[in-house]
Amino acid sequence: MDAIRVIEGAVSVLDRADVDTDQIIPKQFLKRVERTGFGEFLFYDWAKEPGWRLEAAPILAAGRNFGCGSSREHAPWALEDYGFKAIVAPSFADIFFSNCTKIGLLPVALAEDEVRGVMAAGRARIDLESQTVAYLNTDGKDSASLPNPSRESTATFEIDQEIKRRLLHGLDDIGVTLQSADAIDAYERDRERAGPATVDR
Repeated sequence: MDAIRVIEGAVSVLDRADVDTDQIIPKQFLKRVERTGFGEFLFYDWAKEPGWRLEAAPILAAGRNFGCGSSREHAPWALEDYGFKAIVAPSFADIFFSNCTKIGLLPVALAEDEVRGVMAAGRARIDLESQTVAYLNTDGKDSASLPNPSRESTATFEIDQEIKRRLLHGLDDIGVTLQSADAIDAYERDRERAGPATVDR
């Protein structure tokens, strides 16, 4: 997976709490073997609602408890395939959060008022190294109407340091394992023992 350092750009807003994984990607679309192609079915049922619009953008800002429900890995896959690189929300379901980090989709938990600020700003810059999110502080107003549109707010977020290291270096589970390839090879050599072969050589 790609390494993450800075994610910057437009913010799409999904101002709904308790968005579960079945709403993110309904169960009828889970039959694919590949990890790609799920984006076109993202929020499939909601996309039929009048006035629904969710632009593909680097950042999605959403309500609390995002990704609750079943632990399907397809939900982060669909969000990433749609074009999102980071999700900002007040809280995430634990398994969903973990599934995101395993594919390089960055979940960022901020205070609710900070998430509202990101939503209102419409653009943000997430710096994983410094664990900060910078956005224009509009106080709920359109930034173009501000007398001084350069007012920037910076929020900080927490992330497990091992997860951070993996994301910064683009390491998924296989990548982490391959870092120990020499130790694995040595273990396999050392554990060889005399005796009848159980596999074809």
